[in-house]
Amino acid sequence: MKALLPIALFAATGAAAAGYRLPDEQPVALPPGPDAELTAGACSACHSIDYVTSQPRSKGAQFWNDSVAKMVKVYGAPIEPEDAARIAAYLAATYGAAPADAGKR
Repeated sequence: MKALLPIALFAATGAAAAGYRLPDEQPVALPPGPDAELTAGACSACHSIDYVTSQPRSKGAQFWNDSVAKMVKVYGAPIEPEDAARIAAYLAATYGAAPADAGKR
C-alpha cells in the first residue's frame, strides 16, 4: 500500500509527467594508432571499451603494464606475453599523458 501512495498523490495533483530524452548512444572506439585493433579486440573480449577509456590519465607506462598484467594474471585474459607488451605500449602512448586542456580550467 505504501508503494502506491506516491503514485496516488502524483495523480491527485494533476501534474503532468516530466518528459526526458536519453542521449543517443555513441559507440566507443579506441583512438587510431599502432596496435589499436589488437588492443580493442583483446580488451573487448572481456569488457567494454568504456572500461579502458574511463581509466585515469597521466598514469604512465607502468600503470598500463601493471593493468594489462593484472588482466592476464588475475582475470585470466587470454593475451600472449608479446601481445600484452604491445597492448600496454599502445595504452601508455594513447592514455599515458594528461589531456592537453586539463590544467586550463
